[in-house]
Amino acid sequence: MTICPCGSGAAFAECCEPIIQKTKPADSPEQLMRARYSAYATANIDFLHDSLLPEARGDFDREGTKGWASGSEWRGLEIVHTEAGDTEGTVEFIATFTQQGNEVRHHEVSRFRKANGTWYLVDGKTVAPKPFRREEPKVGRNDPCPCGSGKKYKKCCGA
Repeated sequence: MTICPCGSGAAFAECCEPIIQKTKPADSPEQLMRARYSAYATANIDFLHDSLLPEARGDFDREGTKGWASGSEWRGLEIVHTEAGDTEGTVEFIATFTQQGNEVRHHEVSRFRKANGTWYLVDGKTVAPKPFRREEPKVGRNDPCPCGSGKKYKKCCGA
């Protein structure tokens, strides 16, 4: 039994494989997102193409996608948030993979649409990392040293 790459904990044959092989449709945007992640992990380029909304397939690069999917080691999928209506939905996720020895965490919000009873990926937008915010105020070179010595920071702990 092979565990599904999508991280559900279920067997691949019972989870994403039937969706990828088109023997069972995805019931929700999240299920389609999980199947697409598994398709990247198994380099199933046809499914990645076919699960795009037909109007969004114009710039799909089969060879580039195949090289990227095959050349990466897929480490995990984290579903951050989902919203699904009857015909539209979004899935925020973080896909982790290793490419050329570097670990990458791809954070995205993808939009999905249901057409003729089938869920499709419309597009996705990368989520920018949150800016770093200091908890304590920044100490300048000429400010009193926070250690309480009475000296300027540059002559004490900043030296």
